[in-house]
Amino acid sequence: MRSALVLTGVLLATLATPSAHASTCAPVVVPGAAHVVRSCLDDLTTTGTLRTGHTVQADWAGLTSAGLPTVGAVPGVQVDGYFPDTSKTNTTHGWNHDSQFVIRLPKRWNGGLVVSGSPGVRRQYANDRAIADQVLAAGYAFAATDKGNTGADFFTDGHRPGDALVEWNTRVTQLTVAAKLTAKLHYGRLPSRTVAAGLSNGGYLVRWQLENVPWLYAGGVDWEGTLWRAEGDNLLTFLPPAIRGYQSGSRETIGAAGFAPESEFLWPYHKQVYWDLTQRIYRTELDPEFTGDDASYDYATRPAAVHRAVARISLTGRIGKPLLTLHGTVDALLPISRDSDVYQGMITRQGRAHLQRYYRIEGGNHVDGLYDTYPDLLRPIGPCFRTAFTALDGWLNGVQPPPSATVKRAGANLATECSLG
Repeated sequence: MRSALVLTGVLLATLATPSAHASTCAPVVVPGAAHVVRSCLDDLTTTGTLRTGHTVQADWAGLTSAGLPTVGAVPGVQVDGYFPDTSKTNTTHGWNHDSQFVIRLPKRWNGGLVVSGSPGVRRQYANDRAIADQVLAAGYAFAATDKGNTGADFFTDGHRPGDALVEWNTRVTQLTVAAKLTAKLHYGRLPSRTVAAGLSNGGYLVRWQLENVPWLYAGGVDWEGTLWRAEGDNLLTFLPPAIRGYQSGSRETIGAAGFAPESEFLWPYHKQVYWDLTQRIYRTELDPEFTGDDASYDYATRPAAVHRAVARISLTGRIGKPLLTLHGTVDALLPISRDSDVYQGMITRQGRAHLQRYYRIEGGNHVDGLYDTYPDLLRPIGPCFRTAFTALDGWLNGVQPPPSATVKRAGANLATECSLG
């Protein structure tokens, strides 16, 4: 990795000299890519890409509420492709090749770039509705990666425990460097600012990037990022007791695992869809030698090798650039008390509190799709992300964002509006 970062610096310096503005439909070069397909489109947002087949709606289904506003058409160039890799879990385009990416280059560019890794184990188009539409409408270029492996069998990638998750971080860094250079070659100059943005596992990737390679970014927006720590809270510590509590009918056990009592109405759905599957696949990746029932899994007593595997992907809180964090108070997958509340404390202990704003979204769940089923109980976080992204943009221009706070579940139209102030 160190030699790659040295090479990155050389490449950025080499390409930093001014050059002529490139036509938005000229051939596009993505440095380091093994395969690239360019498409000149009248609209890079999901309104247009759904029509032309340049997104995959299944990748982003359920992540946003139906009422999240659409944006106007953004003409430009879309680049689909992949970096060299040996794994084949991503079958998109019939390529059967991982490390797939999408880069969108708007005709009217504001000089910025947003880079994102996919949430969960979804593919490269997963952020199109939740993130890409807004940032493209604001004039940013956008790049997203499948993180190098996808699907519920992602743990088959790699040779030792943790390899598949370590690759996620490497692939986001790789795409960030390549997208910067692509912008330079396409527009004639490097991006003036690069922002990391993502939700769930994508939010974890934002945190990791700002901790480990902050010089690549101006800042980031973390939407309910997953917290990994070798010692202390991580999803392998709170999912097993939640599963046990549900099986035994013990609300107290689930609450003790960190899940807010007011999220109880969401537990049956999350037990069926998320809890068991998530515990099994991440435990298999990090602790493949465990042969018992995952409901009885006890991370604290597992061998030191398991804790070392988790240490490879752990966070420290030592962010190096401004970060806005959003997390729902009734998150029924990553409970706020075991995740972002903890991460805020980690940042504070590292002396970096001045670099973070933390917004606890009252009534927010892990994904927004269930808001359409429970509009009287939930609040979608999508509109709050849009407000937060705009606030980060202002922060990078010297305008302080609102102080960290719990954002009350109030407003005329929760599906479209969110004030962080």
